[in-house]
Amino acid sequence: MTIPTGEVADADRLDMGRNAKCALERVCSGAGLDPPSRYYSPKFVDHVNSLKFYGLEGIRLSLELYTNVLSDIKIEVVDQLVEGNRVTSRFVIKGVNRGRQAHFNGITISRFENGLIIEDWSVTDTFSMLRQLGLWRSILVTLRQWRTLRAAAKNR
Repeated sequence: MTIPTGEVADADRLDMGRNAKCALERVCSGAGLDPPSRYYSPKFVDHVNSLKFYGLEGIRLSLELYTNVLSDIKIEVVDQLVEGNRVTSRFVIKGVNRGRQAHFNGITISRFENGLIIEDWSVTDTFSMLRQLGLWRSILVTLRQWRTLRAAAKNR
């Protein structure tokens, strides 16, 4: 079943696409180039793989999933589709873990309300990242994530 999303002017479509791209590349990379509140609503809900994070604090916790594992993170949006009040972005994440480079793909669907992202649904190919890091680094990554996952459970 398709839910109608309403008509969106071309200029608004460009703004939503640009904002979704900047949110991924400038906020979600952990680079801190822009504050999350520039792109995200305070009522933001972030669905990342099988996890859920809430509000602007949830963005910080969601980012920790990646910044605890990778340093020098770069996110590049390589493709976007805008329909109604939603933007689908396909991106590549690149980073380093203990000297080893890793890159993997992801897709995020962002829903906009009043010019801000109110909800994201993201899936990333973390298996590809773990395969590139190797067995021992993957074990360390898993152990390191327990703290972030416990904090995310409290944020629900």
